[in-house]
Amino acid sequence: MDSFAITSFPNPTTLPATAVAALLILLLIMKRLLFHSSKKRNYPPVAGTIFHMLFNLHRISEHQTSLSRKYKTFRILTPFGNYVFTVDPDNVEYILKTNFSNYGKGEINYQVMSDFLGDGIFAVDADKWRQQRKIASFEFSTKVLKDYSSRAFKNYALKLTEIISKVASSNQMMDIQDLLMKFSLDSIFKIGFGVELGVLSGLQEGKAFSKAFDEASCQIVYRLVDIFWKVKRFLNIGSESKMKKNIQLLDDFVYSVMNRKREQLAEQGQEVMEKEDILSRFLLEKEKSYSNIDDKYLRDIILNFMIAGRDTTAGTLSWFFYMLCKHPHVQDKIAREVQTVIKTQDSEGKAEIDSFSDYLTEEAINSMQYLHAALTETLRLYPAVPLDGKCCFSDDTLPDGFDVNKGDLVHYQPYPMGRMKFLWGDDVDDFRPERWLNNEGIFVPQSPFKFTAFQAGPRICLGKEFAYRQMKIVAATLLYFFKFQLWDSSREVKIRTMLTLQIDRGLHLRAMHR
Repeated sequence: MDSFAITSFPNPTTLPATAVAALLILLLIMKRLLFHSSKKRNYPPVAGTIFHMLFNLHRISEHQTSLSRKYKTFRILTPFGNYVFTVDPDNVEYILKTNFSNYGKGEINYQVMSDFLGDGIFAVDADKWRQQRKIASFEFSTKVLKDYSSRAFKNYALKLTEIISKVASSNQMMDIQDLLMKFSLDSIFKIGFGVELGVLSGLQEGKAFSKAFDEASCQIVYRLVDIFWKVKRFLNIGSESKMKKNIQLLDDFVYSVMNRKREQLAEQGQEVMEKEDILSRFLLEKEKSYSNIDDKYLRDIILNFMIAGRDTTAGTLSWFFYMLCKHPHVQDKIAREVQTVIKTQDSEGKAEIDSFSDYLTEEAINSMQYLHAALTETLRLYPAVPLDGKCCFSDDTLPDGFDVNKGDLVHYQPYPMGRMKFLWGDDVDDFRPERWLNNEGIFVPQSPFKFTAFQAGPRICLGKEFAYRQMKIVAATLLYFFKFQLWDSSREVKIRTMLTLQIDRGLHLRAMHR
């Protein structure tokens, strides 16, 4: 799959900044530093400037981890405000729960994300956020959506299994991340729109949508460190020109699907049309419950749902299979657990690919405690969203005693937090699912302010159980039928800089039938 990875970003040395502009930016940073020093407040230590972030953008997660091991809370200077970063759970709880009303997406984040995510739940605050939170809370709690999504996950997991079976029989190399992204996009699109996107089947229209979606996600991250992005967008040049084209492609595709749904609604009538996918539910309920939601707002809601349900789970599953290849004893233990659970459902214990999903009942999925622990351990080390920033709405003091100013972007850091010894012990770098299990082998959760993969407080991820169910269905299915190895164990695996944590240039594996 073509990618818009960090290697596609402009080299910092070729950015369209003159020497004079760079000097003015440095003077603004120095002026801000001196101004803050004169106010006699207890600011976090300075760990660098936005230029340091830009030069380390290709390894930003590792860079932030290194700084966090030196300072639990620190700041990065920018011309227009501070970027504050913390790995202190007390600070995280304060930002996400205790003083929740003082920390939100803010205008800076909204400007960066709005043309891609619009007024969706990940880009807005206040009334728009509360409305979407209420809608999402209701939709995710309905049995109709739960049953419909489980069927979709199982059906596409079956298609994925059939593809991998052919690859295993011919001993071919496969990029499992690419396959998982296609699986996830197909299934989330089906749940969101009730439409077959056909990415796994190789349909060109679906591939174009997927590529535009990924490239837009990369550009959002780049905007956070590119102080010239608004100028580029105004002039319609460089990466912003490509961003505009990708957004147009996404919009055209989504609105086309919405129009098709309306035509179905007109032809079939409300009494006949299925109300299982999210778009259909919105369209059918619009007049009664969601009268203030227009097409643009509906587009934003569903695209936000897609980035939450597609990128995060597919990325996590990719890292999960990477860790299983690095730790084959864990892979074998999960496979044995799945086999044991399936054998209790099927006395012969010889489920075939086309009938396997019948044995993945809700009870069976919930009983896979070690699999749940291994997925959670993957999220500790490779959280789906490695960095999350909130805007400080008024001057404040964090629990660790450091002051932050109105307008500062305050970030808690799931990726570095999963690598802090003071949080997880001396074996912090070890992949050990057992750390999540008690003596009876039952999963025991940790504080969401320590394990922040699903946020916490009022913004805690409503799709958490939805995501676990999707990942467990896929993982259990694939590990029941296949054993996986790295195709080239000497190849270094690197992180791709995006909104979500993905493997740069894919994960190439060998699959073998069990």
